[in-house]
Amino acid sequence: MYLAMNRFEIAKGFEEGFEKLWRERDSYLETVPGFKTFSLLKGTQTEEYTLYASHTVWESQEAFQDWTQSESFRKAHAQAKAPKGTYLGHPNLELFEAVL
Repeated sequence: MYLAMNRFEIAKGFEEGFEKLWRERDSYLETVPGFKTFSLLKGTQTEEYTLYASHTVWESQEAFQDWTQSESFRKAHAQAKAPKGTYLGHPNLELFEAVL
């Protein structure tokens, strides 16, 4: 099992719009070989931002890497973008391989 997580710091006041974009976008993940599950997680809040993480589970690292090179990936990432000021920096990609 392989996990890919992008962590986002979303500016205060932009949370509702950020969640709406994710709720309404077509990820195309269901059609990708090796894809298992997706979650958008809402985390801790500070005075400046709310932490979110997109979390996908894959059968293998190879399945995840194949997706990043696929037409499904390009179509999913070509959709509507969040308004300027939503993100407080670039997403932080974290990758994990299950050991237990």
